[in-house]
Formats: sequence, structure tokens, C-alpha cells
Amino acid sequence: MNNYMKLIGSSLAVLGLSVVEPAFADNVKAKTQVADFVVTAKTKIILAADGRVKGHQVSVDTRKGVVKLRGKVDNDEAKTVAFDLTKNVEGVKSVDNELQVVAPGKRDSVEEKDEAITASIKKQIDRDAKRSKDKRLKAAKIAIVTNAGVVSLSGEVPTIIVSAQASWTAWNVRGVRSVKNDLIVSAK
Repeated sequence: MNNYMKLIGSSLAVLGLSVVEPAFADNVKAKTQVADFVVTAKTKIILAADGRVKGHQVSVDTRKGVVKLRGKVDNDEAKTVAFDLTKNVEGVKSVDNELQVVAPGKRDSVEEKDEAITASIKKQIDRDAKRSKDKRLKAAKIAIVTNAGVVSLSGEVPTIIVSAQASWTAWNVRGVRSVKNDLIVSAK
């Protein structure tokens, strides 16, 4: 563990960041607010440094201290370890672990299916925007990520109605197992 912390510390030093030993992380978390980009960088470095988690398989996104882990990992241990390592990073308030366990042999077919689902949702949202007299859907900035059939919608929309419409459209695409709506209604 000591070499592990040295590796992380030296990696963070290159980025101009500092690391807190996990034993003291809880005390520091309560006292310190860390910028989201710093939390994301620290998390990525820690995940890449651990041999049980293939860091390149994990996407990390942080908003207001809430870290979302997305991607496909090889086994349950990798998913659990990624969660445990992330929750101990300084500045993390909570972890939303959306990692999917997909065996390496099945990963290519699952990824192809996910890409097709994402493309279908984008196409349908574009169709809905063109058909609608209400131009707010067309103006919405919606990012779509599909992970083993689980669709995550993020970005900014002008109204709650547009948010609901995007969710409904995603739900109606073949192969979608669930929809996670993280769309933010703009305050305009």
C-alpha cells in the first residue's frame, strides 16, 4: 500500500495536485471542498494505478462532488474495487456506480448494440424535434450514453417537458433496459 500511495502521490504531483492518505480522507473531506476536475483527475489516476481495475474501461464524471463511474468491467470485483477506491478520494461526496459487468468475450457485441441504441435514440429525438411545432426539443443539448442497454441522458434542456419527452423517446427504443435522466432544466 505504501508504494501504491507513492505512485499516486507522484502522479498527482505532476498534475500539481496533492493526495491524502485514505486513513485521514474522512477528516479532510469534511473540511475541504475540491474542484470537480481535480476529483475526476485523482479518481482516474487511482483507478489506473490499481491492477484489479482496468482504468481505461472506466469513465469518470464529477459534478458537485458526486462521481459517476460508467463503463464495462470484467468482473464484480473490479466494479466493487472501483467504487471503494473512488469513495475514498478527497472531495468525493458520493459515488454513483453505473459500471456494468460484461465478460471480455461478450464485450464487442454489447458495445456494438450500445452504439446502435445510442444512434437510434439520437435519430428519434431529431425526428421528434423536426415534427414538433415546439422548437425547444431541437434547441436542447442532450448527451446520450448507453452502457449495456442502460441509457444515460445528460445535458441541458429548456423545460421539464422536454426532459420528459427525451426520456420517453429513449424508453421506446428497442434494446433499452432502463433510462437514467440526468438532464438539467436551464434557468432561462
